[in-house]
Amino acid sequence: MRIPSLFRAALAALALGASLAAQAQPDTIKLLVGFPPGGSTDTLARVLADKLGTLLRQPVIVDNKPGAGGRIAAQALKASAPDGTTYMVAPNATPVFQTLLYPVSVLHFDMLKDFAGVGIVAWYPLALAVSPQVPAKTAAEYVQWLKANPGKSMFGTAGAGGQTHFSGVQFGKAVGVEMQVVPYRGNGPLVTDLVGGQVPAGIMTAGDVLQQAKAGRVRLLGVFGGQRSPLLPDVPTLKEQGIAVDTGDAWTGVWAPAKTPKAQLERMQNALKTVMGLPEVREQLQKLTFAPDFRSGGELEAQERKELAYWGPIIKASGFTPEQ
Repeated sequence: MRIPSLFRAALAALALGASLAAQAQPDTIKLLVGFPPGGSTDTLARVLADKLGTLLRQPVIVDNKPGAGGRIAAQALKASAPDGTTYMVAPNATPVFQTLLYPVSVLHFDMLKDFAGVGIVAWYPLALAVSPQVPAKTAAEYVQWLKANPGKSMFGTAGAGGQTHFSGVQFGKAVGVEMQVVPYRGNGPLVTDLVGGQVPAGIMTAGDVLQQAKAGRVRLLGVFGGQRSPLLPDVPTLKEQGIAVDTGDAWTGVWAPAKTPKAQLERMQNALKTVMGLPEVREQLQKLTFAPDFRSGGELEAQERKELAYWGPIIKASGFTPEQ
């Protein structure tokens, strides 16, 4: 059967239109996350992806590449084209503690050379929590209990070699007690053991233990920052309780591959700043114990260098050697 020429022309026009539409489809932006779905970094990245997609009028997806403390995601970022379509969302543990603990030959990247900072998006407090079996309601009472029970100076962390680990080391140094770290595979199992009394204390992201604290199953004795977190106004800092520890809050940032065009970096930076200012985003993140506080790419890189200088001597003095 012969197809009328007019119908053939219409079909050709439809095919051409579909082809042009496909060509005009914007590239998908990937947010690499070096941790499994469901964790705090992943959750924050998904909040960003949802709002960035609408703002930038491009598909934005989260690409989880878990493992090795975020190193796998960082390696993937380094291998990505610097074209403004691939970024990494990561906590400060990845650029700071991975850099200090492992040589470049193990990392296969240099955070300060291979990546461009886009911005810090949020900060979150780290807290000292104790099991109900520890008869202490303040940090000072906890120190008294530690000195009376030297065999119980253990604290759990979500893995060895991170900010919570060395914050515990600094706490012990400040109070004159040698603290023993008990590494867990994440804060979930740590909180379970803390509630059950299998470990007397834990140092962790406050948001991961907050619900148990509100339920009275654990007690939050203090936060490690220099001032009280606005998200936990009733929890005093350790410093204000007379313990000379201020290891700072943790934070989450966004990076791009080095040599990403300046225009692309500025586009993403402006978009992130806008997203972090949205009332619904701020409310959502604050419920997760994130304090939205956007800082520029330059401020991110300055914060990296500041923390590398602060933690380097502490890690060296501890004698800690990670497994490779």
